[in-house]
Amino acid sequence: MRKLLAATLGVLSAIGGFVDIGDLVAASQAGARFGMGHAWVLVLGVVGICAYADMAGRIAAVSGRAVFDLVRERLGPRVALLNLVASYLVTVLTLAAELGGLALALQLASRVSYLLWAPVAAFAVWLVLWRMRFQLMERVFGLTGLTLAVFAVALFWLPTDWPELARGALHPQEYGQGWGAYWFVAVALFASTVSPYEVFFFSSGGVEENWTAADLADARTSVLVGFPVGGFLALSLVATATVVFHPYGASLSSLDEVALPVVLAFGSVGLAIVALAFFAVTFGAALETGLSAAYAAAQYFGWQWGKRVSPREAARFHSVLLLSVLLGVLVLGTTVDPVRLTEHMLIVSAVALPLTYLPILIVANDRTYLGDRVNGRMSNLLGAVFLVVIVAASVAAIPLAVSTGMGR
Repeated sequence: MRKLLAATLGVLSAIGGFVDIGDLVAASQAGARFGMGHAWVLVLGVVGICAYADMAGRIAAVSGRAVFDLVRERLGPRVALLNLVASYLVTVLTLAAELGGLALALQLASRVSYLLWAPVAAFAVWLVLWRMRFQLMERVFGLTGLTLAVFAVALFWLPTDWPELARGALHPQEYGQGWGAYWFVAVALFASTVSPYEVFFFSSGGVEENWTAADLADARTSVLVGFPVGGFLALSLVATATVVFHPYGASLSSLDEVALPVVLAFGSVGLAIVALAFFAVTFGAALETGLSAAYAAAQYFGWQWGKRVSPREAARFHSVLLLSVLLGVLVLGTTVDPVRLTEHMLIVSAVALPLTYLPILIVANDRTYLGDRVNGRMSNLLGAVFLVVIVAASVAAIPLAVSTGMGR
């Protein structure tokens, strides 16, 4: 049980990247259009985020400081400012989408318009961020988010052709959609698995929990359990959409359609469970993105930060939290589609990825901060190979978005 609870920070971090509002639809859309052809992207993303989250967790545990804090000190204020501006913009717009996703989940359960739910959802998120202790928040929403595993369970109730699923994963095809659209979806899914705010949140969470070098085993457990769980949940979405929608060439774009495989398997009970799952994962993702925006700003400017101190002691940190939530509500007030907003943010995130991951690799090799806990050869090899993939995705993102009309 202790090991399970130690993994909840990784689970909550992964929920914000693998199964937020955009990915609930994007993963299902990938399954509907391309079958299991993008399974390899999720596997690659899990391996990469585990490698870098392990570095970020080790940095937090050994130095007692979060990644963004050390990036500013190690690379200088100008480089860190560029990182801050890019990550804050992406994170706040993603927060807006998560608040919209939370409102859409409430709409699914109540049939009341998500625009009416959006301010209520934002207030609830801010209240939790202001009042709930970090460890309790992490455990409640990390564990509740696991209800999304109902999609994996549904596969055993649906008429699933398991050998065909395996063949689709091993032999990707474009199914008449075009290879440009296939690679656009691949880049978007990849960007979702390694979103910059995931590692900022994870390392800051380690500081919130007062990790030390003695906690390195728990930090690694959190990485090696939490992030693969997020990947598994996303893969379940792809697989159920492959079974239900792909044979008919259907296209989907709403949470109602994403929920259909579970409803077909379990009826009204399934609808209730999936509504809870959508609520839990979007609420958890909103918490993660809101905190990540405030963490980055406070750590750059050297303010007192975190939920481990009182709001009065960290007034500027909590002010940025409140401002970020308010900005998210204002964005939703334009009536922008939360799902489409997240899809666009994934492409912007892909472009910004090198700004996050290169500094982490540099700091993880700095003995000034880590002593003899710096990266070993295998960690550096894995980190370097994955960085090449990140740069390739970053370079390809905008040309693919333009040439395919956002994968349409």
